[in-house]
Amino acid sequence: MKRQTKLTAQEQEQLDARQQQAAAAAPREFASVEEMLRHDAQCTPVPPAIARRLEKSVRDLPPPPARAWWRRFFGS
Repeated sequence: MKRQTKLTAQEQEQLDARQQQAAAAAPREFASVEEMLRHDAQCTPVPPAIARRLEKSVRDLPPPPARAWWRRFFGS
């Protein structure tokens, strides 16, 4: 018969921490390259200098061209 023991609060916290570390260190498989890139983008912070340059570039883009009259007429 197995003997069960109760863990103290400190022992339980240590066990939880070890389990979280093991889960974080476990290799992860991705179904596609796009999924891997999305995961990487979520985990990697964008440096502030690059974020500023990107915002400036987006602000400087010209507005998108108006839809052609025939697309508006036919609803495409």
